[in-house]
Amino acid sequence: MLFVKNLIGLEDGPGDMYYWGGAPLAQGERGSMASLDSTLRKAPGPGPGGWRQPELPEVIAMLNYRLDPVRSNAAAYLQHLTYKNDKVKSDVRRLKGIPALVSMLDNPNKEVHYAACGALKNISYGKDQDNKIAIKNCDGVPALVRLLRKTHDQDLTDTITGTLWNLSSHDSVKMEIVDHALHALSDEVMVPHSGWARGSNGAGGGDSCKPRHLEWETALTNTAGCLRNVSSERSEARRKLRECTGLVDSLMYIVQSQIDCKDVDNKLIENSMCLLRNLSYQVHREIPGSERYQEAAPLNQGPAPASQKGGRKDEDAAADVIDIPKRTTPAKGYELLYQPEVVRIYTSLLKESKNPTVLEASAGAVQNLCAGRWTYGRYIRALLRQEKGLPMMTELLAHGNDRVVRAMSGALRNMAIDARNRDLLGKHAVPHLVANLPGGGQSQPVRALSEETVVSVLSTLHEVLGSSLEAAKSLRASQGIERLVLINKDGNRSEREVRGAGLVLQTVWGYKELRRTLEKDGWKKTDFMVNLNPPSNTTRANGGYEDSTLPLIDKGQEAKGKPEKRPEVKDSWLPGNSSKHIHVKHRRAAERSIYLL
Repeated sequence: MLFVKNLIGLEDGPGDMYYWGGAPLAQGERGSMASLDSTLRKAPGPGPGGWRQPELPEVIAMLNYRLDPVRSNAAAYLQHLTYKNDKVKSDVRRLKGIPALVSMLDNPNKEVHYAACGALKNISYGKDQDNKIAIKNCDGVPALVRLLRKTHDQDLTDTITGTLWNLSSHDSVKMEIVDHALHALSDEVMVPHSGWARGSNGAGGGDSCKPRHLEWETALTNTAGCLRNVSSERSEARRKLRECTGLVDSLMYIVQSQIDCKDVDNKLIENSMCLLRNLSYQVHREIPGSERYQEAAPLNQGPAPASQKGGRKDEDAAADVIDIPKRTTPAKGYELLYQPEVVRIYTSLLKESKNPTVLEASAGAVQNLCAGRWTYGRYIRALLRQEKGLPMMTELLAHGNDRVVRAMSGALRNMAIDARNRDLLGKHAVPHLVANLPGGGQSQPVRALSEETVVSVLSTLHEVLGSSLEAAKSLRASQGIERLVLINKDGNRSEREVRGAGLVLQTVWGYKELRRTLEKDGWKKTDFMVNLNPPSNTTRANGGYEDSTLPLIDKGQEAKGKPEKRPEVKDSWLPGNSSKHIHVKHRRAAERSIYLL
């Protein structure tokens, strides 16, 4: 049976000698191969001459065989067997096949390490997380890195980076990748193949609509996906990624190139944007020398005193002018994450992308950068207003994807810290926010949004209504009172939703000018006096700035120092090398990251 002959590296040759690649084997090797040949002939099989398919323990044993053709074909056969078969993957681990495959990565024979890497990529994908841990425990990550640094083969680079992407989905492997693979992924994939090095030297040329990095798109997508996963692990991981030479520069170049070519919905830009969003998380606290950007007191914070309201038009005009100092040297590295220029990148994506994950990541990056009392956050809030980011994000509150709605709401909440932005949102965004609350009636059907999203919308409404009577009037006109009261009376709503609605209702009742109108509408004071327990969680320790995506109502929990994570990863199975003798099915990558907003 040719299938099995190829597995053991056996071909028919002159005088029935054992051949591989046309060269006769030495006498000792012939004897060993003949023994292997006889093992596979022991049981009758369906093919000519009584050949049979080897059992899995026999294939595992072949991985340790001293002939490279046998080892490479055994590994390729394992890749074939493990495709979409979680049981076989677990059996390979149980039979100690993973250490043998990892050891083959250092083999100088290309066929050997290529086949071994393909098998490891399949084994590392799936629900059985023990396979990932087993690869880590036998130093699989450093072995993959050594191979990545040695090879210049594009297909092999795709396979290595795909395997690392799979491994990166497990929490216990994340820092292993950061510590051992980060610089190799940056030096060998992101920097040389993104096109950034050429572009930064003015060598971009007129070929801008055919970015050079697309030639290596698979490896770049895999690498960005891997780093997207590990960047959510902890602040130490984010710090190392930010400070990795050329990494942020390459990511920004890729995203800008894709925008220029109007190709903003593919997996490469999705992974790149999610990584940039993660690296923007807590950036105002985690970058070196962050203290020099901190502002002693919030600017444009809180409601304007009553005595100043008559001169608001002049103040509004002044608030629309923002004086950003010119840099004396070009920004590079992690500085690019928070330069005012990124505003145009994110607004371009909000305007052009149809990919919900790209939209979510763009809004998440905006929310991160606008958090905290720091100079660049103030610049970015003002520039987003000038670049029409407020109406873009407001319109996207009607998006059909729950996570997109939540991201837009969170970004608007931090944008509303700026008094001018808060006024504009109070005039224009309140009906769009109200439309995402449950209880719309027949004319406005209820949107099936998650608790997290509803709480985020309530937090944003509370921020916007906090200093604007006009916003409170807009809430009333858009039937917001009905929806808020219904949330409080609905026994099926969560405590967080009830408390969020209660905060907004109390804010509305706080406007004495509005009470008579509300009473004429049939509302009573008791409708607005909701018992909020515990009240201490409703106060922001930093004076109004939202430092993460955690809603206002959960601020007390955030004080514990644990940023919110959403463990929704699905590692990717990327098509690996199929042996020239064995057909291996391919399928596209599929991955979702754990991420921070």
